[in-house]
Amino acid sequence: MTAARFTLTLAGHQLGEAQKLAVRIEDDWRIEVLAVSINETDAVHGLWETVAYFADEAGALAADAALGLHGAISSLPETDWVAGSLQGLAPVAAGRFFLHGSHDRQRRHGGGISLEIDAGTAFGTGHHGTTEGCLVALDALLKRTRPRRILDLGCGTGVLAIAAARALRANALASDIDPEAVRVTRRNAARNNAGPLVEAIAAPGLKHLSIAGCAPYDLIFANILARPLVALAQGLSHSLAPGGALILSGLSLDQSRWIVAAYRNRGLVPFQRIARGNWATLVLTRPAKQGRPDRFRAGRQVTGAHGAGWEDA
Repeated sequence: MTAARFTLTLAGHQLGEAQKLAVRIEDDWRIEVLAVSINETDAVHGLWETVAYFADEAGALAADAALGLHGAISSLPETDWVAGSLQGLAPVAAGRFFLHGSHDRQRRHGGGISLEIDAGTAFGTGHHGTTEGCLVALDALLKRTRPRRILDLGCGTGVLAIAAARALRANALASDIDPEAVRVTRRNAARNNAGPLVEAIAAPGLKHLSIAGCAPYDLIFANILARPLVALAQGLSHSLAPGGALILSGLSLDQSRWIVAAYRNRGLVPFQRIARGNWATLVLTRPAKQGRPDRFRAGRQVTGAHGAGWEDA
């Protein structure tokens, strides 16, 4: 993913308003945003800010004009601001996976799979709720099946591809539109004893020969934003093998039904939704045998042609 250089901050909102604003920023086709976060700024009065990250100042200015809310635009220092903030973040335990930075190496668990990922010039350290949700989904999936053909689309720092490769001792293909993300993924794979298992390539979408040539996949990760997930619904659905699992994230809870509808129309069945704060991770399957999937009901068990599952976890 392209490195962020500028932020647009919109402050002074209640939590619900800040969450809606984050969704509005992600859904507006005029806004080329890299990431959006919400942060509490005043616990006494319940005030939050919404922060959008952009590759350049022009993108931040265009977003501010589109929103018409007169936010504050700031430049990020050229230093590794993500790495500095990571020093204050605790390791993440997600099922069998224990994710930590090099500064927390001494806290590694004796069992399970430890992954050392330092912040760098690509996103995806695993401390974000979307990446954590994907790891939890992967842990649950591995209790039921052993996928062999794996794709991590929009890999960032390669956390998901590395986790799957380590857990399954299987090859994983990781792709990102940003060559810097590809470089970081290769470095992280080597550091985590998965170098020979993870192939990282720079590619937009699914049309690269290396991606199309290995399809269909038993497991696909796509931890990106909601709008690109909808745009890729047709391609991702066709790239998933019968009985395979598609793990989607980078979306808010409010966007879940929009995404589910897009993929249900392509023949996939919702199996699970994992919530981490306001962020959602969705697990969908392509039934081995086509059948009519049951409705996707909030908070209730879901039974589709692939088997039983649940929406919220």
